[in-house]
Amino acid sequence: MILAALLLLGQAPSLNPPTDWAPLPRLQLGLAAAPPTQLTEFVRREVLAARCELSPEERMLDLVVLVTQAGQVRRIVPRAIGCPSVEQFAAGIVLRAARDKTRPVAADTWYVTTVALTLP
Repeated sequence: MILAALLLLGQAPSLNPPTDWAPLPRLQLGLAAAPPTQLTEFVRREVLAARCELSPEERMLDLVVLVTQAGQVRRIVPRAIGCPSVEQFAAGIVLRAARDKTRPVAADTWYVTTVALTLP
């Protein structure tokens, strides 16, 4: 019984994102070209309130998304940019956008997607 449980555990996909995001397939959500207004406003408020400092190089935020075989988003991990509130808000935006765009896949798969951050 324990051996069977260990074998099943070994087959479960890791909830930890891969360390190298470069080879991951892209999840096209359209957020790199046109960020939602609520994200733009949130970033603006966070920067103006001095809760975040975003440099010009940080105009794009990459996130990895784990999609299950059933096509559901299981986990989203933003690349750290030193502004956790913006990172998590962007993850919520990606979750909402991905609900309508993910489809069943052969195996649980990590994808990478990008969200534009419009600075004030």
